[in-house]
Amino acid sequence: MRSKLKLLAPAFLLALSACNSLQPEESSSPQTMQTAKQFSPSKTQTRPLKYLLFLPKDYTAKSSARWPLILFLHGVGERGSDVRKVAIHGPPHYVADHPEFPFILVSPQCPSGERWSNESLLALLDEITRAYAVDPRRIYLTGLSMGGYGAWELGLSYPEKFAALVPICGGGQLVTVMMSSRDKSQALKTLPVWVFHGAKDPVVPLEESQRMVDMLKKIGVKEVKFTIYPETGHNSWTKTYDDPELYEWLLQHERKAKTQ
Repeated sequence: MRSKLKLLAPAFLLALSACNSLQPEESSSPQTMQTAKQFSPSKTQTRPLKYLLFLPKDYTAKSSARWPLILFLHGVGERGSDVRKVAIHGPPHYVADHPEFPFILVSPQCPSGERWSNESLLALLDEITRAYAVDPRRIYLTGLSMGGYGAWELGLSYPEKFAALVPICGGGQLVTVMMSSRDKSQALKTLPVWVFHGAKDPVVPLEESQRMVDMLKKIGVKEVKFTIYPETGHNSWTKTYDDPELYEWLLQHERKAKTQ
């Protein structure tokens, strides 16, 4: 992750400590139909990246069909070396009760004491798209809390790679928006974004999402949705990821061509 991320807002640093208290017991983590794997990055990277992989029920590698993919970034409480923790929240939790989930789902685990790295995530995404029948026009990015920050940074830095972006209770850097608007203007303006946040979030203030939404609208991003849950605290992800409308919305979007 680029050096400018050292300037993350104080709310993010607060999230790093406070989110730990929200983590359920490990035994509640669903594991059905997901495979634990490990990606060994290039020699320039020191750590392998563990991840959970879910393949759709009708997935066949030898078929000519190509499948949409969701890249999910978890929060700070799921960091570590036990990849099963990644399924505590979000889409990897959702698929346990929804075997008909129509996406390839990749859920990497951030190592202890680290933050999400654009370099590592892009390397993993490249490996998955080579190894599996992924539709490159329908790759979606989402994350919660620390993963919301990671989704903002990765999605805005490389808008040409994603068909839609869904950050939940996170925040981002305005300078990332400005740089992407200058260098990848068309790709950024055609990246659909749906943001979620709880109005009573004591960990990551609502303003962290609001300023990102305002900036995207200011530079002319064509589709920016912002859902605020009036009575919700930090956990704005459960009702978001449990709502089939989110996945229907994702499938309405595709990256039709590589644009800059």
